[in-house]
Amino acid sequence: MSNSALEFKDMSFGYPYENDLFMELNVAVQPGEFVSIIGASGSGKSTLFKLTVGLEEPTRGSIRLDGEKKANRLGHVGYMPQQDLLLPWRSILDNAALPLEIKGVSKKEAHKRIIPLLDEFGLNGTRDKFPSELSGGMRQRVSFLRTVLSGSPILLLDEPFSALDAITKVSMQEWLLQQWEKQGSTIIFITHDVDEALFLADRVFVLTETPIKELKEVTVPLNRPRRLEDLYSADLLEVKKDLMFELRSTIT
Repeated sequence: MSNSALEFKDMSFGYPYENDLFMELNVAVQPGEFVSIIGASGSGKSTLFKLTVGLEEPTRGSIRLDGEKKANRLGHVGYMPQQDLLLPWRSILDNAALPLEIKGVSKKEAHKRIIPLLDEFGLNGTRDKFPSELSGGMRQRVSFLRTVLSGSPILLLDEPFSALDAITKVSMQEWLLQQWEKQGSTIIFITHDVDEALFLADRVFVLTETPIKELKEVTVPLNRPRRLEDLYSADLLEVKKDLMFELRSTIT
């Protein structure tokens, strides 16, 4: 049995009345790994997201979590979308408590568990505020806390920083790496930003031609902990150049 946190095994998928988008795809992500998935618009990133979290099912093959075939993955993979989706009428504390409440935890117990985490996630002093009172970066911190509280060791983040300004985006990338190192989760990070993919990940998977029979894999030549200046190392600039060429070749 595979020890992979996530595995696509001979997985094929296509929407009705269309050709297959994925064809007998085999990919494995290891426990505790940080993987980025990158591709041009329309390359299949969103479909891969839906398949991973269980919003779509393969037409052939299987998707395995922790080595087990999971026909129903909803609730087994924590996910964080592009928009924070915080409920505007709920306080930050109550927003963060939502995944625990869905699991049947009382509001009182959920608050008890979450309050110590607010400071750890950079949210000290926000418990009684509402989403409209927070910056975009702070709202994304709440969204990530909520994703972690789903209890899943596998977290899928779908371009969570795409709407942020450049300075806030860099700050959030550094913060995310710190949290990942503390939590030990397996993270699959979908992005269209080459610098972001390389800065965050151990490996980068590139979606290229369709049908997608394999994902081009790039191992990031950076040690951890990462520093922003590492993005300008000669080795990484060469990798970035190759990635940009690969992505440009997919645009017709």
